Amino acid sequence: MKKITEKVLYEGQWLAVHETIYLTKNGLQLTWETVHRRRSTVGVVIVPRLMPSKRFILIKQYRPAIDGYIISFPAGLGFNDPNHALVELKEETGYTGVIKDVSPVVKTGSSMINDNARIVYVEVDEEAAVNRNPVQKLEDAEDIEVCLVAKEDARQFLLDQIGQGVHISANLWYVFGGIPCF
Repeated sequence: MKKITEKVLYEGQWLAVHETIYLTKNGLQLTWETVHRRRSTVGVVIVPRLMPSKRFILIKQYRPAIDGYIISFPAGLGFNDPNHALVELKEETGYTGVIKDVSPVVKTGSSMINDNARIVYVEVDEEAAVNRNPVQKLEDAEDIEVCLVAKEDARQFLLDQIGQGVHISANLWYVFGGIPCF
C-alpha cells in the first residue's frame, strides 16, 4: 500500500475527518475516510481493581455517538502521561489508587481513528479512608455510574446489561467475556 493523497474533509474542535487515497499492491486506488484527533495525545484506559476484594471498578457512561449507555473501563485523554490515569480514575469513579503497571502505547481503533492509549493497571485500597465513600468529580457533560464487579460475576453482569439495552465496550468482553474454545 502506498498513500497518494490525503485531504481534510472536516475539522471540529476535537476531531477531523480525513480522506486518504492509497494505491494497493495490485495498482488499484482505494479511498479511505479516517478520524484524527486534532490535538495529538495518548489516552489512558484504566483497569482498576479494588483490594482486597479483587472487584473491578467499571463505569456505565452515556455516550452521544451511540445515543446510549456503555459499560467500560474508566478512560481519558492522558497527554502521554500514564499518571493522568489517577486523575481520570478520581474524576470518574471517586477512587484513589496506585499504578502497578503500564502498557506500551497501543492502538485503540485503527480501522477508523488514529487513536493511541496506554493500558494502566491500578490497585485501589478499598480499606483506605479516602476510598470508603468515593465521590465522583464529573464534568458537566459526563453521566457516569460506577459498577463494582467481581471477575467471576463479570460475564453474567455484562450479559445482563446487554439484556437491558446497555452497550458493552469490546475491551471488557476481551477480558471478561471468555471464548469457550480457548
